[in-house]
Amino acid sequence: MLGFLPEGLRPATAELVPYFADGFGNASRIDYGTGHETNFAAWLYCLARLGVIGEEDYPALVARVFVKYMELMRKLQLLYCLEPAGSHGVWGLDDYHFLPFIFGSSQLIDHKYMKPKSIHNQDILDNFSDEYLYLACVAFVKKVKKGVFAEHSPMLDDISGVANWNKVNSGLLKMYKAEVLEKVPIMQHFLFGSLIKWE
Repeated sequence: MLGFLPEGLRPATAELVPYFADGFGNASRIDYGTGHETNFAAWLYCLARLGVIGEEDYPALVARVFVKYMELMRKLQLLYCLEPAGSHGVWGLDDYHFLPFIFGSSQLIDHKYMKPKSIHNQDILDNFSDEYLYLACVAFVKKVKKGVFAEHSPMLDDISGVANWNKVNSGLLKMYKAEVLEKVPIMQHFLFGSLIKWE
């Protein structure tokens, strides 16, 4: 952190380092979940609060930094068989991630041809998952889970019946607040300080 922070911001490393470190899972429990993902997002948020990242960087922050982070975490999940921390099992979106579904659904708002039900079309997943984050998430779920999609991922299947991406996105934001940010088992480990205050 000290390498890229300007001299005057270096005291903030006391708050930045725990968010960054906790963003990669728990070394003793060998698990990873939405709380860890939230810590990584908090680290990015703190960099924005400090002015290290500007508003003009936000699209690239998701499309490049967060996507690379997610790809790394997926490799670690598969390589080390990480336990999903606080997973809802079949009643979650994915055993490990939530934010990519929010970012991905916002990317598809007002898309002329791609609808929520498009996730059931394997050709669309094969041809567009590199371009659209939500489709990449669904493609990954289909890759790692076997069986009937509606049985192993009923939440994603239900969401595919929503009329448009705007409704999907607003619903996912509400769900993230209720299922991640307001859940004590997840947020009990989250740290607060001068950059992210307890209010």
